[in-house]
Amino acid sequence: MNKIHPLATVSPAARLGDNIEIGPYAFIDENVEIGDGCRILPHATIFPYVKMGRDCTVFPGAVVGAIPQDLKYEGEVTWVEIGDRVNIRECATINRGTKASGKGVTRVGSDTLVMSYCHIAHDCCIGNHCILVSYVGLAGETDVDDWAIIGGGTVAHQFSRVGAHAMIGGNFKISKDIPPYVLAGREPICFEGVNRIGLSRRGFSEEKINEIKDIYETLYFQGMNVSDALAYIEQNFAQTPERDNIIRFIRESKRGIISRPRAPRK
Repeated sequence: MNKIHPLATVSPAARLGDNIEIGPYAFIDENVEIGDGCRILPHATIFPYVKMGRDCTVFPGAVVGAIPQDLKYEGEVTWVEIGDRVNIRECATINRGTKASGKGVTRVGSDTLVMSYCHIAHDCCIGNHCILVSYVGLAGETDVDDWAIIGGGTVAHQFSRVGAHAMIGGNFKISKDIPPYVLAGREPICFEGVNRIGLSRRGFSEEKINEIKDIYETLYFQGMNVSDALAYIEQNFAQTPERDNIIRFIRESKRGIISRPRAPRK
């Protein structure tokens, strides 16, 4: 049985699962699908063309499914798709996709935490188990792969990509792609090492973490350009999913990857 507060506004055309809680002054429009066990808390807004999975919570002031803040948007039907067990905290905003992108959908994967005042723009794709800390701003068509963490106040240029298991510090500008498994920080943003603690917490062995470290040492500190370094890594490192993921990510990068540190810390 659903618990819908009498002061909530819920379109009769919205499709609601079971055991849903909707608080006072929450607004749910038509063409919205909300899965079982979700909680839409007071003053949260769900605009049309949103599909939400199971056991999600949308906190007060959050807005999901507003039209894109993109001048190329022409009123076409586009979507926001939210996975299972996603927490969307206070005043976060997640905009619909655009036709111009060729995608038409903004996605947030399962078990992801979107903290307060984050903005996820049109056609972004956020993976599973990600954390966007408060005040993160992602411009249109930014991709964030599984298990990535982006520190508070960090902003991403449109078309940027953040690799799996990467961790980015707070208040930085993502102007180049962030490869998987790395720590990134400084201004301009650059490679700061391998995300050892995060990888260890997720079950990566010390041997595997050292393998990843050696690959990045070769890429960034052996005096080779990126193409030559990738060829060397392919020839001299055993084929593993992690090695292949790094190589594939860098070769597919459209904006280029972050550089090594330009100078030691003072």
